[in-house]
Amino acid sequence: MCRARATDHLHRLQTVYDERFAREYGPWRPVVGDVADKFLACGVLEHGFARIRCDACTHEYLLAFSCKCRYFCPSCHAKRVAIWTQWLDTTLLAPVPHRQVVLTIPKRLRAYCLYRRRLLGDIARIAARTVTAAIRALTGERELAVGIAACLQTHGSRANWHPHLHLLITDGGFRPDGTFVAWPVHDTARLTEAFRRAVLRLFVRLELFDEDQAAGMLTWPHSGFHAHTAVRVPEDDRAFATRLARYCARNPVALERLTYDRTAQAVTYRSDKSEGPTAGTETADPLEFLARVLVHIPDKGHVTTRYHGWYANRPRGMRDKAAPAAADGPPAIVPAPRLAPTEASRRWAALLQQIFEVDPLACPSCHGAMRIVAFITQTAVIDQILTHLRTRAATAAHAGARSPPSTRARPSRGTSRASRPSADAPTPP
Repeated sequence: MCRARATDHLHRLQTVYDERFAREYGPWRPVVGDVADKFLACGVLEHGFARIRCDACTHEYLLAFSCKCRYFCPSCHAKRVAIWTQWLDTTLLAPVPHRQVVLTIPKRLRAYCLYRRRLLGDIARIAARTVTAAIRALTGERELAVGIAACLQTHGSRANWHPHLHLLITDGGFRPDGTFVAWPVHDTARLTEAFRRAVLRLFVRLELFDEDQAAGMLTWPHSGFHAHTAVRVPEDDRAFATRLARYCARNPVALERLTYDRTAQAVTYRSDKSEGPTAGTETADPLEFLARVLVHIPDKGHVTTRYHGWYANRPRGMRDKAAPAAADGPPAIVPAPRLAPTEASRRWAALLQQIFEVDPLACPSCHGAMRIVAFITQTAVIDQILTHLRTRAATAAHAGARSPPSTRARPSRGTSRASRPSADAPTPP
C-alpha cells in the first residue's frame, strides 16, 4: 500500500473509527494518532534529512529521518529489534542452553487485555513465577535463579488480536555460586495447569471474575490455556538464539505477506501458518485492516519486554559489582563479550547493514568512508535544497546528460524491498 493511499485511509479511519471499530478494537487512543502521524512522515525528505558525504570523492546523498515507532513502522521496528538482539547476544544471555516457552490464554480473557493493557504485564510476572517454581520443584533446589526474557505479544498469524507470551529462558537455573543446573523434565501439561490456576487467581484478585466463574473455568475440558516448550537453543548456537529473539519481538505485520489491490480497494494478508484454523489468506477492507493493526501499538511507557530472575536488572547489577570478589570462589558462568546499549545505538550504520544488507556510510563510488556533514530540519532550507535537486535533475534529463547523484545510498545486491531507493522519499533506517 503506497504512502499516499495510507494517508487517505488513515485520515478516513479516524472519522469512522468510533462507529465501525470501537466495539471490536476498543476506543481510539491518542498514542495511535501520534504514531500514525509520525509514520506518514517517516522517510519523507520534506520532513528533514541528513546530508552524508564522502571526503575522498565528494559523493553526497540525503538520508531522510525515521519515525522510530515500535510495532507499526516495519523498518523502524526492525532496527529496534536488531539493536535489542545485539544487546542480548553481547550483554544479557549467559553461555548456557536456553528454551522458548510460549504461553497462551483463552479467548474469554483476551478482551480484558484489550481494555486493560497492563494486565498482560501482570500475566507475564505470573508466567515468570510459574516457570521458576516448576524448575525449582523439578530440580529440588529452592534457590535456583532462572534467567527469563519475556516478550509480550498481542498479534496472531493474521495480525489479529491474540495476546500471549514468548519467554526466552535459561534451560535450568543458577545456584547462588553461579553453577548452572539443567531443567530435567519439561512437563507441559503440569506447567499449563499451574499457569492456568495462577492466572485465574489473578483475575479473581482483580475482581474481574468471582470465585464461581474461576471454578467453572477449571472444569472446562479444553481450557484455552496452553504451554509450548519444544524449542531448545544449545549453549553454543548464539545465532539461533538471536533469530529466536527476533521472532519473539517481531512486528505485527510482515510486508512480504501483504498485498494491496488498488482497483478493488482490498488488502490481502497471508498467514505464516501452513495448517490449522489460522492458516491461509484473508482479504479485508483497508480501514478494517488498519484498525486491526493499529490496535497492537502499545501505550506510551508500556514495557513490552521484561526481564526476570537471573536476567533482571538488579541481580545483574549485583553480580557485576561482586565479580572481582567472586574471582577466588567457585567457577562462575563465563560472560559473553559486552557492548553497552548506548554504543550499539551509535553503530546504526552496522545495524542497518545487518537488516537491509546496505551500508549507508560506504561510498558507492569509491567505497571510501562517508560521514554525516549536517542535519537539515528548517523548512525553508529543506525546500530550497529539494527544489534545487529537482530542477537540476529536470535540466539534465532535458539536455540528455546523465542524472545527478542519487538522494540516497546505492543498495547492495539482495537489498530488501523496504530499502529500495526512491527519488523523493528514501526509506528510513
